[in-house]
Amino acid sequence: MNAQWIDIPNVGTEGFSGYLSLPPTGKGPGIVIIQEIWGVNSHIRAVAEQYALDGYVVLAPDVFWRQQPRVDLGYDDVGRTEAIALRQRVDDAQAGADVAAAAEYLRTLPEVEGGVAAIGYCLGGQLAYRAAAAGSVDATVAYYGGGIQNSLELAEKITQPILFHYAELDKMIPAEAVGKVRNSFAGRENASFFDYPGVDHGFNCWGRPAYNQKAAALAHGRTLTFLSEQL
Repeated sequence: MNAQWIDIPNVGTEGFSGYLSLPPTGKGPGIVIIQEIWGVNSHIRAVAEQYALDGYVVLAPDVFWRQQPRVDLGYDDVGRTEAIALRQRVDDAQAGADVAAAAEYLRTLPEVEGGVAAIGYCLGGQLAYRAAAAGSVDATVAYYGGGIQNSLELAEKITQPILFHYAELDKMIPAEAVGKVRNSFAGRENASFFDYPGVDHGFNCWGRPAYNQKAAALAHGRTLTFLSEQL
């Protein structure tokens, strides 16, 4: 893969970077892939490369750069403990602004032809939602976006298409929370929701016990269809 870490200079200070992966043709629409709490680790880098092979110019920004640059954690107990500690130090609004800045920078790259979308997982799902509210992306996909239900005042600012993937057995985002998000977009044609029965939070991550191949493949296909229609 043609992939490397690059600087993202448009945040007013030094140190913000992201993992850029180019498609085989070298050009395409843009996607910002937004990490879970384990950082831009081997899984997120592989996801970026997966979407690059689908024809997109993909940038995975280092969301934790203000706390600890280039975090790359595993899914064992040690990694989980460190990930949770890092997550607790993140200012969601500031991190959302960083993601929006990454999307705006991606749009300026000569390799990007067409629109720019955001795809986020867990914490990243919420940050993708925030980038949409900031108007920095043309379409958004939130995989089990943690905390969106606590930021519903932003929903009215989202006018571009947005796709939500939710897991039926997700204890961190129970049905009541999903219902609140659905209600905030009720009657609006720009939002789509998919529920995945019998699977848990993190079903898209092949490094976690919750991984479910069928649900992950189905969600990926739906995401690609959505992106092909919107970008």
